Amino acid sequence: MNRISPNAAPAAKSAAPVGKILAIDYGRVRIGLAIAESPQDLAQPLATLERINRNEDMRRLRELAGQHSVKLIVVGLPLRLDGTRGDMAEETERFAQRIRKQIGVPVEMTDERLTSWEAERQLEEQFGRRSKVAESSSRKKKATEKFSVDSMAAAILLREYLERTHAAAESAARDEAR
Repeated sequence: MNRISPNAAPAAKSAAPVGKILAIDYGRVRIGLAIAESPQDLAQPLATLERINRNEDMRRLRELAGQHSVKLIVVGLPLRLDGTRGDMAEETERFAQRIRKQIGVPVEMTDERLTSWEAERQLEEQFGRRSKVAESSSRKKKATEKFSVDSMAAAILLREYLERTHAAAESAARDEAR
């Protein structure tokens, strides 16, 4: 299997393509999604997909990628805190390979350590509660559905990816100017 460095930002010459970037926070129960309109744009939560099965999940992701004209997909790699790979990281790498083959869009993996923790913290600050708690008001639920822990984690991992990519491109430009 092709191993991908989780911290490697693309080199300046192979920077993320111009166009929309979809981030995926893969989980066994839910898939969090976030999007950025371009590599220079802000990452925003998009949706959370409840997992059904591999084929249906891939069909929905392919449809979403097409609807949003996605040019790059960034998948969070759930490394352990010490940086080693566990079963979930291996499963996520297989998922990323399936996306590459079935959706036909370039896929990069990025370290997602602590993104779910950060997402929960941000949601508690914004909404005063954990997002997985059921809402009694359907209007309130509709407004916060987009901001699940999973989609917020995807937005955080996309934001961090974009920051690393931008920093790598700036560093390469400085080196080239010398």
